[in-house]
Amino acid sequence: MDKTLPRYNSGIQRSKGLLEMAAALYDTSLSRTATRGRTKAPQIDSRLGATLSVRIEPRKAVTEDAGLGLSFGVNGFHDNIMQVVNKEISLLWVNPNAPLALAYRGCAPFTKPLPLRAIAVFPSWDAVVIAVHESTGITAVEQIAERRYPLRVSTGGSTTAPFNEDATMFTVDTAMKAAGFSFDDIRAWGGSLQTTSRPSHPDRSDAIAKGEVNAVFDEGILSWGQYALEHGFRILPIEGAMREKMIAAGHDIITVTPDRLPGLSQGVPAIDFSGWPMIVHADMPDDVAYALCETIEDRKLVIPTDNYKPLNLTQLCTPDEETPRGAPLHPGAERFYRERGYLR
Repeated sequence: MDKTLPRYNSGIQRSKGLLEMAAALYDTSLSRTATRGRTKAPQIDSRLGATLSVRIEPRKAVTEDAGLGLSFGVNGFHDNIMQVVNKEISLLWVNPNAPLALAYRGCAPFTKPLPLRAIAVFPSWDAVVIAVHESTGITAVEQIAERRYPLRVSTGGSTTAPFNEDATMFTVDTAMKAAGFSFDDIRAWGGSLQTTSRPSHPDRSDAIAKGEVNAVFDEGILSWGQYALEHGFRILPIEGAMREKMIAAGHDIITVTPDRLPGLSQGVPAIDFSGWPMIVHADMPDDVAYALCETIEDRKLVIPTDNYKPLNLTQLCTPDEETPRGAPLHPGAERFYRERGYLR
């Protein structure tokens, strides 16, 4: 017996169709396949932007249930997180976990602990590091200020403070302040700055190969870190007084190990930049948070992951080195994971 396929109402058909079309645009002639720095891993780049704002307006109540509207955003830092706090965005998906941790803890650039929760943390491992060439003789981050060393630095896309809307550069700037210097100091000492739009940009690896830069301050180290090590760079450890300052500023410290970067002889403490949390307001209704988790489970086979592995919902609700949790799970999300057997 033929089974009649379900039909969405016409408005949903159009909205859902447009979402599917928008996603498919990244696999058209507008995009191209590149590589991540000097690695062989393929990476899709596109002429399209990567900022998303989707709003589903509440429908007029036709039953006893009130109309429900949701809005979604990706990326961003201070302003976008404040939109969640102010209930202008229902769900914000950010990379990495650090912005959520800073907001929940009430650390700069936020002024107080904020009522935020996670419904999932998607796996991604990364660290912000300060790496310098061995020829500099520098073995500790604080030595850069002590020696007023004129480094030639490759870093992220912005070098002008404040960095409240760039989590990477905010973290780099915080690390430099903890060590007693800034980008302005590097320029004043006779150094220079090369900016790249992404850590894996070929301009960085070309500059490393040609000796045009002797330092890298950035994240995305799986795309450039091993190549830099092979060209005489060392990753400086975040330890001692600097480590304590970073922790006090709300940042977590992890160890970059040789299994991540084989060029290392031993583990090096660095600033954690892992995890991609989905952020919601703490007072989101439990049933809505629960339903959002249902959508993740339903689409787990098509949601892309940063670790190149099939999506594992147990990992989304269980903190590990790829999924640090900057804020507690929302109660509705926690109920979902427990009922489905993912959270034990």
